[in-house]
Amino acid sequence: MDGPDFEKNALIPVVAQDARTGDVLMLAYMNGEAYDETLRTGRVCYFSRSRNRLWRKGEESGNIQELREVFLDCDRDTLLVKVEQVGGAACHEGFRSCFFRRVDPATGRVDVVGDRLFDPADVYANKSPNANKPASR
Repeated sequence: MDGPDFEKNALIPVVAQDARTGDVLMLAYMNGEAYDETLRTGRVCYFSRSRNRLWRKGEESGNIQELREVFLDCDRDTLLVKVEQVGGAACHEGFRSCFFRRVDPATGRVDVVGDRLFDPADVYANKSPNANKPASR
């Protein structure tokens, strides 16, 4: 059996999980090129749908993800990457995890949980014309 089936879907979802704690850090996408680069370099590379190009995690913020393990689901169309999150924050909004908003199922109320580790304006301010615009993953 081979790796991910990129013929079925050119972009496949990737869940990034902290290899030490088990915390889910983020969801992003990979194409075949991003997958190959990730395996080759040991640093996680995604495909940015909003930028329509490879997105080397941490290329602007310095918060890279070092690959520890890769798991493929039964349909070969979703990946789980276990990573060491260097720099502490996986989220471009400065939080450790992109999942920092908790929804109360009973009321629908949304609360921020966790602490912001950096101010995104400090990191992305002069990087590009769209630097302060949140990027979709």
